[in-house]
Amino acid sequence: MSRISPHKHLPAPELSRRGLLKTAGGLTAALAVGASATALTGAAEAAPATFTHPGMLHNWGDINRAKVRVAAGDNPWRAGWQRLIDNSHSRSTWTANPQETIIRGGDGQNYGILYNDIAAAYQNALRWQVGGTRDNADCAVRILNAWSSRLTTVTGNADRFLAAGIYGWQFANAAELMRGYAGFDLGRFQNMMRKVFYPLNNQFLTQHNGACITNYWANWDLCNVASVLAIGILCDDGAKYDQAVNYFKNGAGNGAIRNAVPFLHPDNLAQWQESGRDQGHTIMGMGQMGAICEMAWNQGEDLYGWDGNRFMRAAQYVAKYNLNETVPFTKYTWGTGVNCDYREHTAISDVSRGQLRPVWAMLDSHYRRRRNLSVPYLQRIAQTNYPEGGGGDYGTNSGGFDQLGFGTLMYAK
Repeated sequence: MSRISPHKHLPAPELSRRGLLKTAGGLTAALAVGASATALTGAAEAAPATFTHPGMLHNWGDINRAKVRVAAGDNPWRAGWQRLIDNSHSRSTWTANPQETIIRGGDGQNYGILYNDIAAAYQNALRWQVGGTRDNADCAVRILNAWSSRLTTVTGNADRFLAAGIYGWQFANAAELMRGYAGFDLGRFQNMMRKVFYPLNNQFLTQHNGACITNYWANWDLCNVASVLAIGILCDDGAKYDQAVNYFKNGAGNGAIRNAVPFLHPDNLAQWQESGRDQGHTIMGMGQMGAICEMAWNQGEDLYGWDGNRFMRAAQYVAKYNLNETVPFTKYTWGTGVNCDYREHTAISDVSRGQLRPVWAMLDSHYRRRRNLSVPYLQRIAQTNYPEGGGGDYGTNSGGFDQLGFGTLMYAK
């Protein structure tokens, strides 16, 4: 049976047990239902007793708000919608090009085929959910089914872990939007995610390709954490969900929150781990960590506010610098290679400063509108990329597809 038309009243999502912890009174609520001390500290996080669907980057509230506002012709949703329908990836005539093997890094690279098809599946799924056009729904399903019927391997040099991470969480998000639609083989798609993407995600997070634990930048961890989290939600797999959340809070690598944000500064700012490297990868990190936080939020888990809003402080820091303002910088040191050879950054990098990526609308919406916090730099930088586009709007190389985008349409409040 196909999902209810998005032009009809949407049923209330099933509230997960963890949903009680979203509000400022969450601690009291958790105690009232008998949550353990370890669950409250994150030392041994518990997955939702019942997963909420859709419950990754978008929930029913997001979808219904966008649908109603677009139908009414209200901005900024209408402007965001126009950006979506103008993107060639969102056309219902898109033809999938599934491969048995995807290679990122080394000889024979073909991973651009995958990220273009994922962008098309996601954008067509959005057009179905917001606009109710079945041609778009059918296109999204064709893409998802084509890949789950053929893909068996993601490989290459170390970059294979980036492919498994970034495209893992993005693919799962497209599938989540089509859950329950007639003709979508969810079971086969879940099997592909468990057998093709998750083993690489898990291998990287547990072994880091045999390198020193600090060798790989934060984004490498983050995209793999995001993929494990998304697969956990898609497959109703509490163990994978817990693995991702616990790594975010207490992991050994640079994707764990205190390693990704190593230094706290005055004025509610905090330094990002890749700030001395370049701003393109730093802004990418806002998108990868933002995706983790948003997916967890929609399952009732507040990672956005974890450790005293540590991520918010980093996002403000990155936004301020990329608005061409000055920020403090503490010398950052780390080890590389197998033997942890010493490296250091003594100053923030201005390489790719001000680069446009569709990451800011979601963060501004959460901290400023959901939580009513003062985030002036997030607000300002979100306005520089209005309305946000998605894959295909920011260049043709992989960096233009590191985020799914369309935050103006889906997160404006």
